[in-house]
Amino acid sequence: MRKISDTITRLAAFRAGPGFQTNCQGRDRLSDLGDFGSNPGALRARIHVPDDLTEAAPLVVVLHGCTQTAAGYDHGSGWSQLADQEGFALLFPEQQRANNANLCFNWFVPSDTKRNGGEALSIRQMIETMVLAHGLDRGRIFITGLSAGGAMTSAMLACYPEIFAGGAIIAGLPYGSAKTIPEAFDRMRGHGMPSERQLQKALRDASQHQGPWPPISVWHGSSDQTVASSNADAIIAQWRAIHGLDVRSTRSEKVDGHSRYVWCNAKGQELIEEYRIAGMGHGTPLDAAGDAALGVGGPFMLDIGISSTRHIARFWGIAKPCVKRDAKIKPAKANNEALAPGFTRAFSMPKAGVPNVPHSAKRANIPRSQKPNSAAGLRKVIEDALRSAGLMH
Repeated sequence: MRKISDTITRLAAFRAGPGFQTNCQGRDRLSDLGDFGSNPGALRARIHVPDDLTEAAPLVVVLHGCTQTAAGYDHGSGWSQLADQEGFALLFPEQQRANNANLCFNWFVPSDTKRNGGEALSIRQMIETMVLAHGLDRGRIFITGLSAGGAMTSAMLACYPEIFAGGAIIAGLPYGSAKTIPEAFDRMRGHGMPSERQLQKALRDASQHQGPWPPISVWHGSSDQTVASSNADAIIAQWRAIHGLDVRSTRSEKVDGHSRYVWCNAKGQELIEEYRIAGMGHGTPLDAAGDAALGVGGPFMLDIGISSTRHIARFWGIAKPCVKRDAKIKPAKANNEALAPGFTRAFSMPKAGVPNVPHSAKRANIPRSQKPNSAAGLRKVIEDALRSAGLMH
């Protein structure tokens, strides 16, 4: 399966042109996260924590695209630059060549995209470790990704909706759209997409969560020849139904010269936003040369005059809003559903009725006299908390 998955990446490379294999590297501003659980998906974890990070800060999880590294995607997107400005922590799960020769997250492999299994569980374990190690706010955990990372973002939002206060999918695919290699080829081309009802069922069946559901931001280029832009329509339809929203957007507006469509609930809260970038190909939209420049252009990091990084953070309420839009932006609220138990190495559906990680496991609530004063002590606290949450055996 994994060898065949590389064929999909090579198809994308053929469509994207000779620059596909080039990583936008630059200076590596990330460090490694050590032990974070059983790691059944065999992923690497990279992090960035600002020096002056306050207690109970937000966490943003960022998933790179095929052929990219965590450091390369951070350099291009500017996430660590924004984290330093706004005061939040970053987690970059990173694919390994032993799992996928072209560093794609395995978004179409069922065992990697089910709750409690594979790569999805590895990312969940990383998140829990970051929250415990740095005293982060469980009510402000967000996730975003590009391409295969966007498709894996869809999977994480579906499998663990109670964890996230918001998500952003860039040039990605909807959860449950492909489970075989032929289906993956077809969905990337925009062919044979499951019906809206089937996609909505896949989302509901991915966990036992009953809501509320995380708000999402969807970005896609209208001229994307690698992942057809019809996938953005499918993502919006999938999440619009789960939120109980109308087919037509509540309003539209121009942002940095591009069209933004917004779906709001009866209270006026923005639950879905869409940026469909006219004429843009496959990649992450950047503004690397404006007054508030962020990131660096390169292959699949497209400097087109709008920073998806900055606007996504504003949509989530963790970055300063634009003056012209600050009255409309509402910070995303967190969900408070209890964690499911038995986060096992094999993928399986969760059981109901098991409480969340106890507050006593959070670093913010550990008396200073009891906080570990060594790396070994901190590791023991984290491992004990992971076991109590069922995230580690």
